[in-house]
Amino acid sequence: MNARLAAAGDAPLVNATRFRQAHEGDWERLEHIVTRMEKRSIRSLSDEDLLALPALYRTTLSSLSVARDTSLDRALVTYLERLCTRAYFQIYGVQTPAWRQLTGFFARDWPEAVRALWRETLFCVVLTFGAALLSYLLIRSDPSWYYSVVPEGLTQGRDPSASATFLRSTLYSKEKDWLAVFATFLFTHNSQIAIFAFALGFAFAVPTVLLILYNGLMLGAFYAVFAAKGLGPNVIGWLMIHGTTEIFAICISGAAGMRVGLAIAFPGRAARMDSAVEAGRTAALAMAGTVLMLAVAGLLEGIGRQTITNDAMRMLIGTAMLAGWLAYFYAWPARSRVSGD
Repeated sequence: MNARLAAAGDAPLVNATRFRQAHEGDWERLEHIVTRMEKRSIRSLSDEDLLALPALYRTTLSSLSVARDTSLDRALVTYLERLCTRAYFQIYGVQTPAWRQLTGFFARDWPEAVRALWRETLFCVVLTFGAALLSYLLIRSDPSWYYSVVPEGLTQGRDPSASATFLRSTLYSKEKDWLAVFATFLFTHNSQIAIFAFALGFAFAVPTVLLILYNGLMLGAFYAVFAAKGLGPNVIGWLMIHGTTEIFAICISGAAGMRVGLAIAFPGRAARMDSAVEAGRTAALAMAGTVLMLAVAGLLEGIGRQTITNDAMRMLIGTAMLAGWLAYFYAWPARSRVSGD
């Protein structure tokens, strides 16, 4: 009786061993071919391996099916799953070099994604400057509103109690240590707003709208402080050299978050998850490039402080940057599609 039970317990092991012996050669050959393709390319294969690849892939898929159905050991199933996955991507995946993918992102994918979000982006722009105007009017009538809008850590002494001399010095100062600290803080702060505006969009876009609104309120608050001391045009020049890029990037991030949130809230005829996934593809592409825009804004902010202190030149550079971004996102892609057709 015990001998019979032992024999029955050993049977699956014997079957697994025979199964492996019968097909292991095909698996190893497929793995060798796939590894060669991963390290080099399909062009590195011999004609014999190239012809054998489809058959080896189908054989390995059949082996995986058998291994799953007969409950062979888990390690073997895992090995076959990974091998089949690797082979699938090498056979059916698009083999595009990294440099070409990067070129495609900047030449086509990113501008098309931003262009698809134009309604949401326009809404964020209007919301930003509408909130800025409201904040300016409130603080002009009652300066105490400033402290309700701007966090203490962001003021750096630039509040309604500051003198005109001090405020002017913050626009044209070339003190490198203070500048480095402030530039880092500013870049981190705006990057956080951009990231959160996108990431929180899933909550039906409500947090995204609030963040964009709050960013506009702070913008208006800062302008109100400088304008009250007769430095309105000066602060506009300081803001424009980097702000046109920076605010645009934040608005694109907000637009991306809104697209996801609205897709979840109002999926239409599609399933809610399908709607969110579809919107997420466009939103993620648009968001990916805003990191570059914020880096460019940080660079321009440093240049504006260390090199260019002429207000008119600052405004000119800011205007040129805005025109460049608008042409890149909305004019050039359209012309490219027309010429391509």
